[in-house]
Amino acid sequence: MKTIIAAVALFATISVNAQSDKYAEAMQKNLAMFDSVKTTLDYQTLSAGFERIGDAEKTQWLPYYYAGLALSTMGWTDPNLDKDANSGKIKSLCDKAEALTKDKADKAEIYSLRNMAATQQMMVDPQTRWQTYGAEAGNDLQKGMELNPNNPRLYYLQGMSLFNKPEQFGGGKDKAKPVFEKAVELFKAEEPKPFYPRWGQKQAEDMLAKCQ
Repeated sequence: MKTIIAAVALFATISVNAQSDKYAEAMQKNLAMFDSVKTTLDYQTLSAGFERIGDAEKTQWLPYYYAGLALSTMGWTDPNLDKDANSGKIKSLCDKAEALTKDKADKAEIYSLRNMAATQQMMVDPQTRWQTYGAEAGNDLQKGMELNPNNPRLYYLQGMSLFNKPEQFGGGKDKAKPVFEKAVELFKAEEPKPFYPRWGQKQAEDMLAKCQ
């Protein structure tokens, strides 16, 4: 009996390790593709690939996060994209990711995606959409910072919001500068974790330079 139990335990361990190796391999392959994607179709294909990883794993939040990040990046690069439909898909992926983690720092990362999705919807027509999607984007930032006040990507996004807001409404580069400084500081202190988000440092440094 002990031999059978030991054999089952060994098989389970091998299966888990094999699954983990398969997950790691799939994630590494897809993450590497971020450096080469260019077109809307490329981003859609990359997003679908990450979503398939998430559907196969069932317990990992990061594939859904990166599926959303691919669509978010696409939203910034394609001016002809249906921003409402794309942002709706991003938010759906955020829901899937958030359901798979209880960690506050993980949820803070997901709120950075929610912020970008709402921001892209607001930018369709800022004058008429500021009170809805602009407020939603601001709430997402606030919730993310409450969950993890040391997330540099949230400060970068906050800095972008201030930089692009007219001075008469409390924005401008002077207001954005200290926020970008905080983001860069946090980026330099951030400790890398396998597959966890690392984007944003160069963008924050570039924006800080524009504020000088």
